[in-house]
Amino acid sequence: MSIKGEITPPGDKSISHRSLIIGALAKGTTAIRGLLESRDTMSTLKALIALGTEIKRDGELWLVHGDQFKEPCSIIDAGNSGTTARLLSGITASIDGMSIITGDNSLTNRPMERVIKPLEQMGAKFMARQNKYLPMAIRGAKLRGISYKMPIASAQVKSALLLAGIKGIGTTEVIEPIKSRDHTERMLKFFGATLDIIGTRIAIPGEQTLEAREVIVPGDPSSAIFPAVWATATKDSELLIKDVCVNPTRTGFIDVLKRMGADISIEDIKDIAGEKVGDAIIKGRDLTSTTIEGHEIPLVIDEIPILAVAAAFARGRTIIKDAKELRVKETDRISAMVKGFAALGVKVEEMEDGMVIDGPLELSSGAVETFGDHRIAMAFYILGKIADINIWLDNQECVDISYPGFFNAMESLG
Repeated sequence: MSIKGEITPPGDKSISHRSLIIGALAKGTTAIRGLLESRDTMSTLKALIALGTEIKRDGELWLVHGDQFKEPCSIIDAGNSGTTARLLSGITASIDGMSIITGDNSLTNRPMERVIKPLEQMGAKFMARQNKYLPMAIRGAKLRGISYKMPIASAQVKSALLLAGIKGIGTTEVIEPIKSRDHTERMLKFFGATLDIIGTRIAIPGEQTLEAREVIVPGDPSSAIFPAVWATATKDSELLIKDVCVNPTRTGFIDVLKRMGADISIEDIKDIAGEKVGDAIIKGRDLTSTTIEGHEIPLVIDEIPILAVAAAFARGRTIIKDAKELRVKETDRISAMVKGFAALGVKVEEMEDGMVIDGPLELSSGAVETFGDHRIAMAFYILGKIADINIWLDNQECVDISYPGFFNAMESLG
């Protein structure tokens, strides 16, 4: 089914989280326009309130009165949000007192030792279930800067260390194996922080004071990719996606789709609150297979489920590998995608670190288990639209984690 028209995706989830958190660190009142009001970002908002931050809505703006952190009186519930849990670990590590963070059934099975280890080196103390899972108690301290070489690229871990380091003594240095998303670095600079960035090395001096700013949150490319794949995989489609973040660490999926033959152009690029923002124009084309691997993976990790859908309609063998991190997301996304394809009557080869898709697939209607994962649900919904088949999802509500109103927005296009 081809689509024509235009759409503005909801506010970027990563930037929304960080605007709230960094606004809460800064002196003064930060005004946020376009904040994504999803379940994940509301988990961050409620957690910051529990930590003493005053946050109020004023019409279209969210106002964050910063520099008010204190020991919480209750347990912080991060819900389904790994960003909330990991970034707030960096914040609570420097708060005098005890903080306890928990989450839902999915989040309590996602690894936290990757933030615990370096933050303990900085001076905080942690007590976690099996030493690596939520619930997790943090005893804050006056932190000291460290040099930490990350074993895997992770924007969340990097961000936690930078947020801890800015309040610590001395300089905190983070060295990534591969460059990951850089929203935290960009926003810290926008709020007045000093950072030294050379390649994959980021150094932040401690004892800095941030100043409140007005933040305009651009559209989320990880949400925009769903209608983008629908348009690019169906002939005669033409879609305009307005005001979407085109930060180079977030547009890896565009490079992948172009390599597959997609017709995508970015126009009217501008700088807003430290981020690149533009309009994307997508036209339907025949797609061919590709390989997604290595250094590309950290830049497309959230988009791989919907890229697998694009591969289902591409001619030839698409290989996705080096993506073992997908197994510790909201669900095991490799297994979830393979099982979803099987429910639609096709076999996709599952590998430990990815999958192999021989397209185009001959798909049938069927019922797909989402495992409560928003990106799995949205990916298979879009697959149904492209293939013009009926797909019954066991859980549609989970899309509210990142894209409230997703189904209505997509129906307006089709």
